[in-house]
Amino acid sequence: MKRKVTLRSTLLIAAPLLLAAVPALAQDAPATIISIIGGLAPDDLLNIRATASPDGKVAARLPNGAAVKNYGCKTVNNYPWCKVEDTQDAHIVGWAPARYLSPNNPAPAPEDAAVPATDAGPPQEANAPEPSEEPQPDIAARLGRSEPADPPSAADISAVAMQDAYALAFAASAITESDTPAPDAADGIPCARRIGQPMTRCLISVAHEAGDSVVTVTWPDGGTRIIHFHDGKPAGSDSSDEFRFTREGSLNMIRIGVSERFEITDQLALGKR
Repeated sequence: MKRKVTLRSTLLIAAPLLLAAVPALAQDAPATIISIIGGLAPDDLLNIRATASPDGKVAARLPNGAAVKNYGCKTVNNYPWCKVEDTQDAHIVGWAPARYLSPNNPAPAPEDAAVPATDAGPPQEANAPEPSEEPQPDIAARLGRSEPADPPSAADISAVAMQDAYALAFAASAITESDTPAPDAADGIPCARRIGQPMTRCLISVAHEAGDSVVTVTWPDGGTRIIHFHDGKPAGSDSSDEFRFTREGSLNMIRIGVSERFEITDQLALGKR
């Protein structure tokens, strides 16, 4: 005699198991940690970068007191960075130095694709290429045949694979070269001249002599500021105001007086690659 199992009986059996699993899942999901940005100079802003690196593209800048969701932290070149999201704008997602965040999240940072989803997705790249709708040629067409009458030989497949490998290598080389900043900083450096002024970009020129460097910064509205580097570190300027700096990896965050701010990498100042 066959037993007829109905959907209702199946649900009755599975329901207790599902209910038992729900508390376990709830315990595994940690509560979101809200960190407050602090420790910045007066009227300064914290860079939220696309990657956990002082050379990463600046996605946004947030002031002292701003609240961010802290998804976890990781150490890069001996500096801890945390994956954060602005609580006021879900489009602002990136990496920030852990020392400016309180409290910190002891959990390991998720991969970029693993950040919890929000209602508002990140803005699309303006110049993102559209996916090609053209069908890709099959292996027979790649081997110069109109139809796959006979299976391709191992030698034929190896030749096509080698061509593809060379093409990928050249493409990767072109992308790397285009993404690498030019050592003469043709696009300038982040800078600000007045209290409360958002960071803009200033053109610079660099002179090297006996291992030291002199960086001349040209303000967008006229005038210059000269910054000296000695033994690989910022050493002073042509201003009589107080000179101070902090480092994030290879990035030198320089402050002169109460208002002037500069961000200069070792690569630009010292010619390092």
